[in-house]
Amino acid sequence: MSIVGQLGVGEQRLWRLVAERCEDSADLVTIDKKIWDLFGERWAIMFTDLSGFSRGVESFGIIHFLQVIYEHNALVAPIIDEHQGFLLKVEGDSLMVLFRRPESALRCAVEMQHACQRVNKRRTKEEAILLCVGLGYGDVLRVGEHEVFGAEVNAASKLGEDTAESNEILVTGAIAEACRDTDGIAFEAMNDVKIPGADSVFRVGY
Repeated sequence: MSIVGQLGVGEQRLWRLVAERCEDSADLVTIDKKIWDLFGERWAIMFTDLSGFSRGVESFGIIHFLQVIYEHNALVAPIIDEHQGFLLKVEGDSLMVLFRRPESALRCAVEMQHACQRVNKRRTKEEAILLCVGLGYGDVLRVGEHEVFGAEVNAASKLGEDTAESNEILVTGAIAEACRDTDGIAFEAMNDVKIPGADSVFRVGY
């Protein structure tokens, strides 16, 4: 059975166009325009991660950290809803969320961090929810219910899952530019951090 045949209607259509693009005589400009016309949208993208998850599993066991994941998800879910976010994926200790407005994504990230920090004041170090957040904003290909592709998606993923430390919110230049007048927020340029898909990276002061 074809892998494409097992996908949703939108995904099948995308991969059929990609298959056409592979042909020697393919008109790449026309095919690419079709793909962007069908699937192109503009979104702010959030990726989150829990700091020290892998090391913690080694020390305290997976069941302990499954509980931390559960508590984290229960804590941030209403905050995401409040800021009109769409939760696309939950993968282990990571979340992928979309927002129509970049300021909503940024405000949500700040409130998520504050909520985790308030909870952590009552917890031991081992029980702490140490949140890392990465944000991007721009044109993406949104396919089906759970897939988005694009340079800002890749950048947000790298920032949230690999680069940000606990309590940090790291954003691409596109977010910083779109949210530069947001009250109570400062952006610190991280000139030494280079992320594929982002022309610049900023740490959010909140």
